[in-house]
Amino acid sequence: MKKKSKKMIWVITGLLAALILFLIIGKKAGWIGAEKPTEVEIMKVATGNLTQSVSASGKVQPEVEVKISPDVPGEIIALYVKEGDSVQKGQLLLRIQPENYISLVERSKAGVNQSKASAEQSRAAISRAESQLARLETEFNRQKKLYEDKVVSLADLQTAEANLLAARQDLASAKANFEAARFGINSSEAALKDASENLRKTNIYAPVSGIVSKLAVELGERVVGTSQMAGTELLRIANLNNMEVRVNVNENDIIRVDMGDTVIVDVDAYSDQNKKFKGLVTRVANTAIGSGGSLTAAASNSTESVTEFEVRIKILPESYRDLIDHSRGKKYPFKPGMTATVDIITEKKSGVLTIPISAVTTRTAETPVTTESQDEGGRFGAVKEDHTKVEKPKEMVFVNENGVAKKREVTTGITDISTGNIEILSGLKAGEQVITGPFIEVSKRLEDGSKVIDKNAQPKPEKKDKKK
Repeated sequence: MKKKSKKMIWVITGLLAALILFLIIGKKAGWIGAEKPTEVEIMKVATGNLTQSVSASGKVQPEVEVKISPDVPGEIIALYVKEGDSVQKGQLLLRIQPENYISLVERSKAGVNQSKASAEQSRAAISRAESQLARLETEFNRQKKLYEDKVVSLADLQTAEANLLAARQDLASAKANFEAARFGINSSEAALKDASENLRKTNIYAPVSGIVSKLAVELGERVVGTSQMAGTELLRIANLNNMEVRVNVNENDIIRVDMGDTVIVDVDAYSDQNKKFKGLVTRVANTAIGSGGSLTAAASNSTESVTEFEVRIKILPESYRDLIDHSRGKKYPFKPGMTATVDIITEKKSGVLTIPISAVTTRTAETPVTTESQDEGGRFGAVKEDHTKVEKPKEMVFVNENGVAKKREVTTGITDISTGNIEILSGLKAGEQVITGPFIEVSKRLEDGSKVIDKNAQPKPEKKDKKK
């Protein structure tokens, strides 16, 4: 029994020694206790072409669209056009009931004639006053000579002088009445001109050539019109040969948009045909939409509201010429109000280093701040570290070096949204392997020195065919 117990002890001791030796060798070889590699997606830094663009949505509108409103109120008694009609400049579009304005013209004409008659009466009064003045001047001169010859008394001379002064005043009064009559003629003629103009405005003519893009009234409808402000909108005339897209661009993107930038326009109505159009930026707003510049307007805007600027894009006719079919009457492929999405090409680069956007992340790091403190004797010298200073976020990527993730700071350039790639200005070389995903690993979990493995490079387990 003792020999068997002794032999059992030696066997157990040998097994324990072998187990310990296996654990030591396994730990050194990485079989036991080794960090499990993180499965990641890896791509190589490549050289390619990038196109940076700004995307926005808006509406297709004519470059020129004229809104027509009446200057006089009244009832529409004739309507000569309908929506979609082609009109020429100067063409009669509609008529407003003119009877009241005809009466005003006739009344104004009568006023002009009356003013002219009053002027003639004043002119005749001037002639009478001049004749009377001439007679009294002769009478005064005769009385003066007789007084000098002591034939008449002083009273007779004074009477003749008073009559002469009265005649002069009558002549001045007659001339003033004549001037007043002349002003009355001018006033009556101005009233006649105003009434005639209002009568003329009862006929609405086309101010420009184009297409009636909108007809807002019907025959017999009453409209409001004044010369001081816009009245009832009657219709709109647009030039559908020249169309543009009006979009609102975010303030973060507007600084990259310039006049003349090339634009790719996608109109929703032609999306099923995979038809895209070309355009050019023709106008970039200098003031944000809804910004009036007043303190009241600024106070009413919420700080969380999006600030946008209007950009207008001309659709180039050569890009939609194939859609025009005169035989079928399809002269204008676009209609005002169509929805469109645009990609404004702001910059192009070729032969640059590119990587997927998902590979770039930002990380912040705390920088120790050392401060001196006093010891018990009041002397400086004790060093205390305070980790409160945080560096600004830096752009960086993780490079795969033999299965180990290495953090690398980079400088980026333009971004191509369509391909999902970004330009690398510094920090990487062509051919290096960068980690592009998963997103949570790149943005949060990966650290410098983490072990990684390309999950796309691992062999997939073979599926065994099941026998039926």
